[in-house]
Amino acid sequence: MNNYGQDKEFFQKYADCIELSEGNSKIIISPKLQGRIVTSTSAGDKGFSYGWINYKLIESGKFLPHCNNFGGEDRYWIGPEGGQYSIFFKNHTPFDLEHWQAPSAIDTESWNLVMSTKNSAILENTFELENYSGTKFNVKANRSISILDNQKMEEWLGIVIPKDIESVGFLSKNYLHNVGTNEWKKDTGLLSIWNLGQLKPSADNTVIVPINPAAGTNEVNDSYFGKIDADRIKITKSHVLFKGDGMKRGKIGLDPKHTYPIIGSYDRINGVLTIVKLSFDPKRSDYVNSMWELQKNPFSGDVVNSYNDGPLPDGSIMGPFYELETSSPAVSLKPGEKIEHIHSTFHFKGKPEQLDQIAQKLLMISLNDCKIG
Repeated sequence: MNNYGQDKEFFQKYADCIELSEGNSKIIISPKLQGRIVTSTSAGDKGFSYGWINYKLIESGKFLPHCNNFGGEDRYWIGPEGGQYSIFFKNHTPFDLEHWQAPSAIDTESWNLVMSTKNSAILENTFELENYSGTKFNVKANRSISILDNQKMEEWLGIVIPKDIESVGFLSKNYLHNVGTNEWKKDTGLLSIWNLGQLKPSADNTVIVPINPAAGTNEVNDSYFGKIDADRIKITKSHVLFKGDGMKRGKIGLDPKHTYPIIGSYDRINGVLTIVKLSFDPKRSDYVNSMWELQKNPFSGDVVNSYNDGPLPDGSIMGPFYELETSSPAVSLKPGEKIEHIHSTFHFKGKPEQLDQIAQKLLMISLNDCKIG
């Protein structure tokens, strides 16, 4: 299904569907699927549907062991995934797929819809987590979701959108509260807000990750699933270019020193430029490390990531899809305190020269220079 109207009918039948709209721009939110923003369109019900959706899993009405990858353009997750402070592994278990388990609060539980209007919604959930080291966290997670009109998109991004270009923009303000009686401390583990966006790949789709020019180096973490083939990634002094074609597994990430608070992708086949902007404080340097191992530096993790899906070792495949991900810092919280993380997504569909103007402004690169190999 590439048609937004078809996706809306699907969710009305098999899950639930809260729709926000601004003119021809629309998004679907599913409280049943952890309050995720499922998909969006820039051209009404007959327009292209941008989010990747796992139709078979949702239609089945069943839950899988370990993790339920329902898809969606913006879902609320919590880190870290690996290490001694992981919330995905129980104490004294190996860091492997057999023992990996996504917490139910961000995997299978429905979230409460607090309120919704034509262009905004608030959702929340309260639960307990326990990390690999045995520390327990009493958590309230909530998110405020808004769809933006053109004026607000231009203000948020600092650009002028060409009049004859299709566009949709939405943001989630995500919060993580300590609702327990104990302070969350570094020496027993911290949590972070982790937003994942799963999008449709194409044979000619490139993820574009600018590197903070103040960093002075172009170091990239590409060790998540082994070294990425040279014909699938290109690292320059100012950018990382990474294939988002859903053909081979790989993941990249940038630490806070190298992060620039905007990443994106360009799908030449469908004529779509995607932009993701995050809230980012360069003064904060602690980010959870999600590597599947006992770690020497558990707070040396990444701020932005991109994952490209592909066949697993057994030949099966989750998607295919590709991801644009952002994370909040790891912050010590006293009872009653919270952290906030803003993750915003924009799709622009139009002529290459129009999209190139936006890319040069926001991603600091011409789309003509975004070929790999």
